Amino acid sequence: MGSLYQQRFANLLDSLNAAVQAGEQFTLGYSAEHSQFVRFNHAKVRQAGLVSQASVHLRLVREGRQAEQQITLGDDAELDQRRLHDALAQLRQTLPLLAVDPYLNLDDSAWHSHSLLEQPLPELDEVLALVEREAADLDLVGIYAAGPICRGFASSFGAFGWHQANSFNFDWSLFHANGQAVKANYAGQAWSAEAFAARLRQAREQLAHLGRPAITLEPGSYRAYLAPAAMDEIAGMLCWGGFSAQALATGNSPLQRLYSGDAQLSPQVSFSEQISGSLSPAFSDEGSPRRDLLLIGEGRGLERLVSARSAAEFKLVANGADSHESPCALSLAPGNLPNAQILERLGTGLYISNLWYLNYSDLPAARMTGLTRFATFWVENGQIQGPVSTMRFDDSLYNLLGSQLEDLTQEREMILSTSTYGQRSTGSSHLPGALVKGLTLTL
Repeated sequence: MGSLYQQRFANLLDSLNAAVQAGEQFTLGYSAEHSQFVRFNHAKVRQAGLVSQASVHLRLVREGRQAEQQITLGDDAELDQRRLHDALAQLRQTLPLLAVDPYLNLDDSAWHSHSLLEQPLPELDEVLALVEREAADLDLVGIYAAGPICRGFASSFGAFGWHQANSFNFDWSLFHANGQAVKANYAGQAWSAEAFAARLRQAREQLAHLGRPAITLEPGSYRAYLAPAAMDEIAGMLCWGGFSAQALATGNSPLQRLYSGDAQLSPQVSFSEQISGSLSPAFSDEGSPRRDLLLIGEGRGLERLVSARSAAEFKLVANGADSHESPCALSLAPGNLPNAQILERLGTGLYISNLWYLNYSDLPAARMTGLTRFATFWVENGQIQGPVSTMRFDDSLYNLLGSQLEDLTQEREMILSTSTYGQRSTGSSHLPGALVKGLTLTL
């Protein structure tokens, strides 16, 4: 599939190169997927289908002005070329009407990048047989998505990038008869029936605990363990401008104090943008090569995500960040806590599987608020006592991953974005769980 799509992209590029006029520059972004989707209810297939789609994003530049258009592609190469040429003609007419873009900053290097991550995906029959064997008696509700995703980029300066990665993402919940639920996920590039079965069994064990009477806690500070899925919600908040050069330059980043040196996190905390080996392409949507970046090293703010526009506006050096300057492959270094010892080391406190509906309650202080949900348990002396009624937490990152952080787990979870808005996402995070001495619950 990859070679077919790459050839179609190359043909469109040849056609475009032949059509551009003197003084014009262009960039051409490409996106395609061939995805299998299966929706489950009560552990049975309720809906199944295939999505095969492709599109290109054409940007035309002349004399400091730029305009862009997206074109949906089909299976007719001739028709696709005509659509591309029509878009080029429209952009030509539009450009003279536009103002000069003061922050236009094209990468004029002829870089080349080629990545094929083609681990074989499981046969759908194998996945369905596993679900039948491990969960036939459960109220399992979820979506399985799998297949190759392609991204391409080319420019009139001779740059060319191609990226194809196979991946699967199974996102599901197990519902108890009392209406409570355990949320779980298994995703990656290399499928393991054993790992999937183990993840399902862990969710089944947690489901049994949800049958116990709910425990209501008073507001206060509690010792807590945050599972990787809960950490993913916190990390997701940091991606809202936390590492963005533009947000940091304009004082709108939640990590302003960290990057200015006025505050720091625990020395155990090192966040990276880990592009290499991830599902994300090694080039940005703006057409710059990406590299791995150490964003936070041993609790201190280091590199930031600099897009081409921010580089022009704030006189910085671009480092391949997308236009929105949000991490696409965020990785938090592991700690020393083995998964097998989590409950023992927690002792008495909260085991938090997921957090929900997060937002900033005080952005400059990196203070977040949100709800516990989906299998949060009260633990005493290393033993789960029962589920905890939904509570709101309100705490600062400088506490959770700073003064209150006791340890991070040795094992990390690869969490792929479940977003399918328009197309399947290539975003991911690679995160450990966190043991904290105190998490503030407010109501």
